[in-house]
Amino acid sequence: MSNQLINTPIGWLNVVASVNAITAIEFDADPDLQQQPSETTEQCCLQLAEYFNGQREKFDVELDMAGTAFQQTVWQALNGIGYGDTCSYGDIANDIGNPKAVRAVGAANGKNPVPIIVPCHRVIGSSGKLTGYAGGLDIKVWLLEHEKLHFVK
Repeated sequence: MSNQLINTPIGWLNVVASVNAITAIEFDADPDLQQQPSETTEQCCLQLAEYFNGQREKFDVELDMAGTAFQQTVWQALNGIGYGDTCSYGDIANDIGNPKAVRAVGAANGKNPVPIIVPCHRVIGSSGKLTGYAGGLDIKVWLLEHEKLHFVK
């Protein structure tokens, strides 16, 4: 396992990787955390820096996300939400062919181990209200506003 810290406008993030793939991005990382960078974490940190500078809309790092089959399905659906767009938990439930699974989609969304790259911040309540976010609602707001500011149609 390797890890690398990156200082971003939303605070320190810890990027964690297996040999060839990113396994987690952790919010509110301790800047004094021992680091063991690798080519994989360096590539991810570079892409995150580009995202935060408004120069990247999509990520192309390999991911290795541990989760149930249902969680994997939800996380895959999250990747279909375009940069600068939002959708509801109900939209994701419909997209995966399970319209009654709105709460389960919310739970899977909250367990996403690779936030930002897998854009769980783009999922909002059906009323348009912002709902919970693992990094905190203030970070969710920041990410959504950042994407709207840099979004080019």
